[in-house]
Amino acid sequence: MKIQSAIATLVLGAVLVSPAFAANSQQTKMADCNKQAGDKKGDERKAFMQTCLSAKPAAAAPMSQQDKMKACNKQAGDKKGDDRKAFMKTCLSSSAPAN
Repeated sequence: MKIQSAIATLVLGAVLVSPAFAANSQQTKMADCNKQAGDKKGDERKAFMQTCLSAKPAAAAPMSQQDKMKACNKQAGDKKGDDRKAFMKTCLSSSAPAN
């Protein structure tokens, strides 16, 4: 059983280090689930972590108008004139700018 735990820890460590897994929201979720798992061990911890990590995130707080403006400006890039004006109007009127 200790060998399986060691292997699982190594695999989990490798996954955490991989660039594809390095998204901040996933890291935050992993940290939160680890805190919530507390002293759980073995299969109980594994089941808890699986459920916790697969849970849908709570609805994000609405983006402030200032944050929305920053995100839209960044996305607008080198657009100029009417093209930029049309893009900004569409971007700012959407519920959340695409990244």
